Amino acid sequence: MDAKQQSLRLVEGYKVILASNSPRRKELLGALGIPFEVRTLQGIDESYPEGLAGEEIALYISGKKAEAYLSTIADKELVITADTIVYDAGQVLGKPASREEAIAMLHQLSGHAHEVITGVTIATKQKTVWFASVSQVHFSALTDEEITYYVDHFKPYDKAGAYGIQEWIGHVAVTHIEGSYFNVMGLPVQRLYTELKKF
Repeated sequence: MDAKQQSLRLVEGYKVILASNSPRRKELLGALGIPFEVRTLQGIDESYPEGLAGEEIALYISGKKAEAYLSTIADKELVITADTIVYDAGQVLGKPASREEAIAMLHQLSGHAHEVITGVTIATKQKTVWFASVSQVHFSALTDEEITYYVDHFKPYDKAGAYGIQEWIGHVAVTHIEGSYFNVMGLPVQRLYTELKKF
């Protein structure tokens, strides 16, 4: 049995729905060799209660997304939702709303380690499982010029923490990672593969 057949057997009998428009998540899930359809719902509330921290936040939002899809999926459909946060010094760094905010976030991350946490939910009408993956990303110290160059050329306004590890900044700033590289991109595919095997 080849790898593709093995991947297909993971979800035998189910149509897989990826609830994300992220090009990175589409690429990563596609690399597992599992056929899937992208389906997105607009206007899902991604707020979370005060008092949650780290993994709890990512899991809460991922679960909230899955809940929104459950009423829309058929009996033999399986939906995968995910939420990735950048977590530094007890603070969530979301997608920057402006150039100034992106620059400020990168200044905050410069020169030390932060966490990238992805909460993933796998759900069918009958069953739901969820997990979180945490990666520690270590940044070298960045100059003002390096930060403004990256923001102006790569415009990371759709990325939590104002950076994409697969872009220029990942090559020049990331000294090392503890945990999954793919998690930092937005989908911890090895863990997802393992959970689908158990599912």
